[in-house]
Amino acid sequence: MTVREITTVGDPILRQRAPDMSNDELREPETQGLIDDLIETRRASGGAGLAATQIGALKRVAVVEVDEHTRYPYKPLVPLTVIVNPVVEPLSDERLLINEGCLSVPGLRGDVDRCLEIAVHYLDRNGEMRRMVVRGLTAGTFQHETDHLDGTLFLDRVADPKSFSTWEQFERHRQDEFLRRVAPYTRDAA
Repeated sequence: MTVREITTVGDPILRQRAPDMSNDELREPETQGLIDDLIETRRASGGAGLAATQIGALKRVAVVEVDEHTRYPYKPLVPLTVIVNPVVEPLSDERLLINEGCLSVPGLRGDVDRCLEIAVHYLDRNGEMRRMVVRGLTAGTFQHETDHLDGTLFLDRVADPKSFSTWEQFERHRQDEFLRRVAPYTRDAA
């Protein structure tokens, strides 16, 4: 397992749609090694998730994991989840405005309008079909990682460009209001 360098905005791979993977491709030692590297890189970076395109691999796989070491102490805990060929299914018309950041866009945050509740259909790392229903900030994380696999960055989905801020300015001027607004979906509410 290796901690890999994270690609940043401007790298063309972040704008490409990763093709679906077959079960045979998923079982290949190279793909399983990539998954291990995704896990290690996500943990080393403190992000909530990481897509293969973010470490320079055009493969339709991402990992989501929120633990006590994640840089988002307010997000509900999520056990390690490997998602291959994920498909997001909105379960309602309700939306949630989430202030997001991204490891591939260092230091910048912005407000993104996300589906409040979704089902995620995906293969796990063993090729088994899974379906998971998630809400709130967790739903936002799965949508964010699936966007990466489609070549979309959170920058493309920002609801109002005036919401862009650095991490420092977000914490200073907007974090308290954001946490009040999303309180029903935070770790403390879970």
